[in-house]
Amino acid sequence: MRVSRKAVYASVLILIGIILGLGISFRFDLTPEGYTDPRPPSISEEAVDILSRTNQAMAEVVAAVKPSVVNISSTKTIRVPGFGSPFFEDPFFRRFFGDEFGFFSRPREYKQSGLGSGVIVTEDGYILTNNHVVKDADEIKVRLADKREFVGKIIGTDPKTDLAVIKIDAKNLPAIKIGDSDKLQVGETVIAIGNPYGLSQTVTAGIVSAKGRANVGIADYEDFIQTDAPINPGNSGGALVNIKGELVGINTAIFSTSGGYQGIGFAIPSNMAKVVMESLIKEGKVIRGWLGVVIQPVTHEIAEYFKLKEEKGALVGDVVQDSPAEEAGIKRGDIIVEYNGKEVRDPDHLKNMVASTPPDTEVEVKVIRDGKPVVLKVKIAELPTEMQQLPGTFENIFKGVYVQDITHEVRQRLDIPGRIRGVVVTHVTEDSPARGILRKDDVIMEINRKRIKNTKDFQKVASRIRQGDTVLLLIYRDGSTFYLTLSGR
Repeated sequence: MRVSRKAVYASVLILIGIILGLGISFRFDLTPEGYTDPRPPSISEEAVDILSRTNQAMAEVVAAVKPSVVNISSTKTIRVPGFGSPFFEDPFFRRFFGDEFGFFSRPREYKQSGLGSGVIVTEDGYILTNNHVVKDADEIKVRLADKREFVGKIIGTDPKTDLAVIKIDAKNLPAIKIGDSDKLQVGETVIAIGNPYGLSQTVTAGIVSAKGRANVGIADYEDFIQTDAPINPGNSGGALVNIKGELVGINTAIFSTSGGYQGIGFAIPSNMAKVVMESLIKEGKVIRGWLGVVIQPVTHEIAEYFKLKEEKGALVGDVVQDSPAEEAGIKRGDIIVEYNGKEVRDPDHLKNMVASTPPDTEVEVKVIRDGKPVVLKVKIAELPTEMQQLPGTFENIFKGVYVQDITHEVRQRLDIPGRIRGVVVTHVTEDSPARGILRKDDVIMEINRKRIKNTKDFQKVASRIRQGDTVLLLIYRDGSTFYLTLSGR
């Protein structure tokens, strides 16, 4: 049978088509799972525009704020006493070992240097920084962003908030605008500027992680802004600013077990810093307001007893005689829930608000009494000198220990015999060194064999205990008295 040439050509074409079709199918069948086109995806102009504007905005904020942040270097003299052993002066030893043998018997001095940051707050040279940056400094040098250097003079320090104000002799400086830290919200973007590890003008960014952090153990008055913006050694005293370029905090410390940044940093709110700064500049010291109450946290049990919806506020455990609180009619057992129109979160929050109130200011205090709200007007006074060390704020073994006087009501409620004199422990914070040793309702009768009759005695004796000291206490608990020791080591 003879096949035409056209038929052969047609068969070949059909065969080629089948092979190509199988090849294409085979190729797609062999495509690995998860295969993606190697060509990079395109970026939309809209996305690029948004990111570009964000970058430009951040750069503008930083450019506006950086000139206000300075580098602070301090030098202080450390004096080391000699051993004072008679062996060092013995002629016999000197004969064999020479006069150098007596080197350790003589007092010695050496210089210690430190680095930190500061923020220019006025055009005529006032700078806000941390107290620990300039503490005990013999010499302070301030270096501006434009590389000029000045000698700094300490105007005033406040260890209770870890703030200090120094002054340089200069004019027309780029002072930062101070913002309202109360308006700061958790989740807001913030920028930290400082000199970590001596690296000047370092900028980091993050968000506000939390507000109102207390019991951190850095200062007596704590109301810290917590941020994840990287803060490292040397950042202390630097600026924490919002997206408007306003100062909302003074960078103070990091939470770290290694000495480096681990995601948690703390800054002093600008509103607290502003009050302290103005007082230091005007008075050379900090003048704090005083209400005159001994307060404790509202626990879950207390909230249930007083039928409160939330565990917020400050429970009044005692009222100081002849204090503004007594004159205004605040009573023991009241729960302070509002101060000057602001909600009271806890005792530390109330303590900070009262301290920031200028003396002779009249404020409204809202309390819950017998389940009902009562609003009282209080004229705040100046914190008396003898009460500068507040209950629970000691930097020793009594840190976090709150006490009150034994009143007639307390004696009856706790069934304390008439022969027992002292102060009653109302609260021991979780971070207190005495936690687990002292208990709520313990009666402290003696400290280091000194009789304690009231809270004034307790304040006087406890304030003299040094950090690390071991203390002997005479305690009344559950119907019996006994001695126990609190070790500060």
